Amino acid sequence: MEYIKVINRILLGLVMLISGLLKLFVMGPSAIVGMTQGIALFSWAPVFWAWILILSEVVFGIAILANWKLEYTVIPPMVILLVAAFTVYWGNWSQVLIHLVVISNYALIAGWKIRKR
Repeated sequence: MEYIKVINRILLGLVMLISGLLKLFVMGPSAIVGMTQGIALFSWAPVFWAWILILSEVVFGIAILANWKLEYTVIPPMVILLVAAFTVYWGNWSQVLIHLVVISNYALIAGWKIRKR
């Protein structure tokens, strides 16, 4: 069971890291600026939010791969995926569900538990 947790953590770290590196080196920051301009929540400072997104994905992807303070490290990727699910992918229900599944896996690798009363 521990191997499955390690594999899951590595895959989830790569989800963020590869996504951030693709945005940085393949798509380019200008494409992300264009994407953030189209989202009302981020349209007031699209360049700022584009760089925050790219750097967050790279930094937190590396932190998850390094198994560094997962209880807190998973929160920004969860927020990023939640915002993406309900802004960029809204209406594409398979993508929304995939984002929600990945969010729940971040909670699992962080060791979050539902408390029973």
